[in-house]
Amino acid sequence: MQLYNAVAIITVLAALFGYINYRFLRLPDIIGVMLISLVASFLIFILGLVQPGIFLGATSFIRGIDFYTILIKIMLSFLLFAGAIHVNARNLREERASVLTFSTISVLISTAIVGGLLYLLCRAFQQPVSFVYCLLFGALISPTDPIAVLSILRQAGIPTTLEIKITGESLFNDGIGIVVFLCMYQVAEAGIGHLSAGNVLVLFLRQAGGGLLLGAALGYAGFLLLKTIDHYQVEVMITLAIVMGGYLLADKLEVSGPLAMVVAGLITGNKTRVTAMSAISRDYIDKFWSLVDSLLNALLFLMIGLEMLVIPFQPILFWLGLASIPIVLLARYVSVSLPISLLKYNTCFEKNAIGVLTWGGLRGGLSVALALSIPFNMSRDLFVVITYIIVLFSILVQGLTIGRFARKLSP
Repeated sequence: MQLYNAVAIITVLAALFGYINYRFLRLPDIIGVMLISLVASFLIFILGLVQPGIFLGATSFIRGIDFYTILIKIMLSFLLFAGAIHVNARNLREERASVLTFSTISVLISTAIVGGLLYLLCRAFQQPVSFVYCLLFGALISPTDPIAVLSILRQAGIPTTLEIKITGESLFNDGIGIVVFLCMYQVAEAGIGHLSAGNVLVLFLRQAGGGLLLGAALGYAGFLLLKTIDHYQVEVMITLAIVMGGYLLADKLEVSGPLAMVVAGLITGNKTRVTAMSAISRDYIDKFWSLVDSLLNALLFLMIGLEMLVIPFQPILFWLGLASIPIVLLARYVSVSLPISLLKYNTCFEKNAIGVLTWGGLRGGLSVALALSIPFNMSRDLFVVITYIIVLFSILVQGLTIGRFARKLSP
């Protein structure tokens, strides 16, 4: 009953804030929901000064929400599958070199740059943190989540090829980012001297390679089932089974569930959708997963806004977080521009692609959830505050200006 109450309250708030945004603010849906939830959190804090019981009740409710489990273990699988199912595989295949590079090499470059510069920054702020912990932070903050700005970029008239690059990167680098985070976590837990590079490489290959293979198996299993029936209710349930059962299986096999969901979604949204579904089934599948995508993103960004009430802000950590924003932007710029400079000889890149990819590479709920999963003995509070400040800046500042930025850069 307690779980139902929490889900009910969050859903009601998401619907209410979504209505307020659509009726009055007209901001992009999830940005508007998060902004209103931040304002609500601030009002609860102010009311708590007069009526402490209100603030204590709200913070108790929010602390009872396991953000990491809800996002990583439940919501992420649906979000990635829903995103992948609407991606054109042919267009993605044409941009495979840049998508693969941005979702792997760029993540590793960004992790190293953020980790190294944050280590120096923390020492400058007299907040010494182990270098390996800083690399752990670099791994969690490097994956981008441009879901919030894709609709804005479409309205700004960016080329379809650039849209595919951004979409493909966001789908794959979530999974790769989690794998890199898990590898760095094992290094941090065991100590650099107690874990060989070979062990880390084996872990990475098992997680990433196993996830890709499992996703392919799930996608083709769904294809074999769906091509034998024409009943949209059952077909929708089969896609749900692919996500829920597949993610559970990935956890048991200790392979990357996010990567499995991306591959399964691509197969379902292209091969299965085109050759194994009737027009009616395709329509219901599309609408169902579009609704799931919108609903879960609204709930996710609502929770990000409400989490402000329980984030352990301290003046020194607040300023450290602000100082970390240019570090993350610099790391994003280098991690994008360096691969582009190497790929431009055999891959076509749009004019001003580096600028749009840098400013449009938002950080979202995944980074917050991973930060909250760090143990307290690994500087958890420091990393949670820094992550939260970067995510807020990313969504509210970058997300609300990327449209004008992209139009300004357009030829």
